[in-house]
Amino acid sequence: MRLTLHIWRQKGSNDAGSMVQYEHTTVSPHMSFLEMLDVLNEDLIARGEEPVAFDHDCREGICGSCGFMINGIAHGPQPATTVCQLHMRHFKDGDVLYLEPWRARAFPLVKDLVVDRSAFDRIITNGGYVSVSTGSAPDGNAVPIAKRNSDLAMDAAACIGCGACVAACPNAAAALFTGAKISHLGLLPQGQPERSQRALNMVVQVKRELFGSCTNIGECEAVCPKEIKLEVIARMNRDYLKASWTDRGDSARAEG
Repeated sequence: MRLTLHIWRQKGSNDAGSMVQYEHTTVSPHMSFLEMLDVLNEDLIARGEEPVAFDHDCREGICGSCGFMINGIAHGPQPATTVCQLHMRHFKDGDVLYLEPWRARAFPLVKDLVVDRSAFDRIITNGGYVSVSTGSAPDGNAVPIAKRNSDLAMDAAACIGCGACVAACPNAAAALFTGAKISHLGLLPQGQPERSQRALNMVVQVKRELFGSCTNIGECEAVCPKEIKLEVIARMNRDYLKASWTDRGDSARAEG
């Protein structure tokens, strides 16, 4: 296969960037998208040019490290697929592809197609966990959980934090990611003691990170490689509002 690649090249967040065109003539339909870039980088290095920087780790659609825009679509045209699991057989000989990094103020650019997504880590640090005493694991049947709740929790826990939802959202909102992290804990008995404070703390941190506001456009769900549903945002909003009113009521009683 022969491809024309227009790739965003930028040395750092403080440098000017531009699209650079490459003619890639040794593409196999059996390659993954990242393997295709590996071959391109080998050719660039052989010519003494700077290779294209892109993020990756497991290359199995699990870690969430990879991710960039392909012809304006986060992770590319194949639904429910990360870039590392996208294969070149889904493209045609002679295709022209435009590769760009995630575009969001909360995801500052590092280099080329790589962005800093540590804002997600800080959101998790502010409540995306369950505080439990250490010790031996409890018996699997000791805590009854309704089948519907366990299914919903597992669906939400599938989020890999890739950032595609933020990149696709016109507002650069992190609602789908945060909603998924709040939901998968809030649906389980183990997450109930900290449920209210978790929602408050994580939503406040989202605002600190300068993500935009959610306006329920739905682009996040459309590009999510793990098909996280918008209902997690509704669940997050419900928990946050309930916790906010409870917090205000407690403050009022304390002042009274």
